[in-house]
Formats: sequence, structure tokens, C-alpha cells
Amino acid sequence: MFVIESLAEKPPSRPNRSHPLEIAERLAGEFAQTAVERDKRGGTAKAERDQLRESGLLNLLIPTSEGGLGAEWPEIFRIIRLFARVDSSIAHLFGFQHLMLATVELFGTEAQRRHYYTQTVANNWFWGNALNPLDVHTTVSWKGDKRVVNGRKGFASGSADADALIVSAVEPGNPRLLIAAVPLPREGVAVRGDWDNMGQRQTDSGTVEFADAVLEDEEILRSPGPLGSTRATLRPCIAQLIFSNIFLGIAEGAFNEARTYTSAQTRSWITSNVETPQEDPYILRHYGEIYAQLQAAKLVTDRAGDSFQRAWEIGDAITENHRGRAALDIATAKVITTQSGLDIVNRMFEVMGSRSTTGSARLDRYWRNLRTQTLHDPVDYKLRELGDWSLNRRIPNPSFYS
Repeated sequence: MFVIESLAEKPPSRPNRSHPLEIAERLAGEFAQTAVERDKRGGTAKAERDQLRESGLLNLLIPTSEGGLGAEWPEIFRIIRLFARVDSSIAHLFGFQHLMLATVELFGTEAQRRHYYTQTVANNWFWGNALNPLDVHTTVSWKGDKRVVNGRKGFASGSADADALIVSAVEPGNPRLLIAAVPLPREGVAVRGDWDNMGQRQTDSGTVEFADAVLEDEEILRSPGPLGSTRATLRPCIAQLIFSNIFLGIAEGAFNEARTYTSAQTRSWITSNVETPQEDPYILRHYGEIYAQLQAAKLVTDRAGDSFQRAWEIGDAITENHRGRAALDIATAKVITTQSGLDIVNRMFEVMGSRSTTGSARLDRYWRNLRTQTLHDPVDYKLRELGDWSLNRRIPNPSFYS
């Protein structure tokens, strides 16, 4: 048992006062040096996670009054995109750090927000995710006078090496999903580290098992909880924008990689009648179309980030209409970055040629990463929302899922 207010007395560590984007650019350059080897290896990016801890960037969302950097969402999204250009696993982990912190703010009390924000800054906490609203196999029950959690959570991104988890579970007799913020390590919580998918190989999105893990009452986020207010339903909007910026960042990274490779390695085709690939009209057409796709994706994604920031700033006065209009901008970004991104990570090989498929280069990682991440939820349902708005002028209904 702990008392939230007493733990907030520890003074926060001094955040890094360099500009966050400058810090992120330096880190991205370092992450790029090892990205190929780490993609082969999989597992936990422990060294890179520690670099993020030391950088202060994990505290971007946290207000300066509580020791954080007090950034707005568009800046956070831009840094997610920057990381995704060189390493989309790191971008995923970094984005989910801020999604978990936002979950505390949106679902919990003011005292819980102060407590967890202060502890994150003071101890350089890295947050992981064990919240899956579609997974109802993790349950809460009573063991004596203690509430305990049992079950398994899959796709628990960032769980390995996490200092705290956001956890969801079903409680008998309670129609609402129970959400809690659980510091680690904790007896009865086992992170299995069994993530081994074809893409996003260092997101640590494997399994977390709970075996009579005690859940303290103060750790339950239930004011207002997941569906207790319109503002609380902004959480999936954040998740969708994180994904959109990851998709766009991967596509931008693929474009940069292809451009470098075409200039340095690609040969002119024998019947092209040009000396260099930079003069080939078909290659130029591909690059022109890719460039146009990226510009369109960037514009709609930035617009969605700005739209979300305005909705966030409304606070508890936000209406379903405010939220719905932001959700439409976000859905547009999700559709465009998914469709254009998948096209670009495939088309990049058309402008590089057959030698670019060599295994050692692992240039297929852009496709593998994007294909893996875009399957998180079907983009068809975003298209349905946009169609319902454009034809029937119905805004998306607030929900826990989208």
C-alpha cells in the first residue's frame, strides 16, 4: 500500500535543457548506426532504451511544473516520426511511452497524475503496455483482503525493461474494463520476452503473465476511467496518431534509403539509352510519385496533429463534436500514411534494382516493419468512418478502440 501524495515529495531530477528536437536528431543518428544489426538480432534494445532514459525525452509530455519538458503533441509526434525514419521499433516504444502517460492523465485522478508523472521524472521510468481492450482473458479477483490479477496479455509493447505497466483486466460484476498503473518489478508479474515477429522486431511486444499479482487500490485508474468522459476517449486518437507518424517516418526512411542507393549502386538498364539511373525517365517518374505521396501524407498528418492538440487543450469541456472532428482528421492521416507507405516500401525496390534485395542490407525491413504495424487495426474501418462523414455527415462515435 502506498500513499500517492507522500511519494510526490521526492524532488524531480533536472531535465535535459537542450532543445528536444536536437537531442532526438543526435539519438536518431546513433540509432541508425546499429539499426540493421539490431533488426537481425531482435530482442530488447536495452542500450537504446537507456539512451532515451538519459536524454530526458521520456518526459516530453510531462509539464515543466513537475520536472518534465512540457512539450505539445505535435512536437512529440514529429520526434516519433524522426525516430521511425531510422528505427521504427524505437519510434514505437517512444510513442507508447507518451500514450501510457496520457492514459494516466485521461483515466486517473489528479493525484494519480501528479504521482506517476513525478515518479517518471525522478526515476527515468520507461512505461510499457499491457492494456488490450479486446483481450478479456486477464481477470481481477480477491485473495483474502488483496485484489489480484491473473492471466496473460499478448502484444504487450515495451514490456521488457519497463519500469511500469498500464494493465487492463476484467473484474467480475464490473461492466467497465479495469485499468491500472503498475510499477515494476512486482511479484507475480512475468515478462516473457517472446516477441519474434517478422517486423518491429525490437518493440518487446510479447507476452506478460500475471499470477496472483497484487493490485493496490491506488493503482486503479477509475476517475473517470476508460469511458467516463468524452476527454477520456481521446486515448485511441493518440494511438492512431502515433501509428500514422510511425508509418510516415518509415516511408520517409525508405525514400531516403532508396535515393542514396540509386545514386550510388543502381545501374542503368541496358535499353534505357541513358548513362546514369538519375537520367532514366521511368526511375524519375517513380521518384516523382513517391515524393508527391510523401508531401501529401506529411500535410494531412501534421494537420491531424494540430487538430488533436486543439482538442486536447479544450480539456474537460471537450464535446463529442470536438472529438469527432479531430478523429476525422486523424482517420484521414491513418488512411493516407497506410496506403502511401505500403506503396512506397514496395516501390523502393523498383528504383534500386535486384541487387538491393541482398540479405545483408536488410532493406526489406522497411516493408516488414510497416506491414507488421499496419495490421494493428484494419484501415477499412477508418475508411468507413470517413465515408459515413462525407456521405451522411455523421462524426465517429467516441469509443475505447478508435
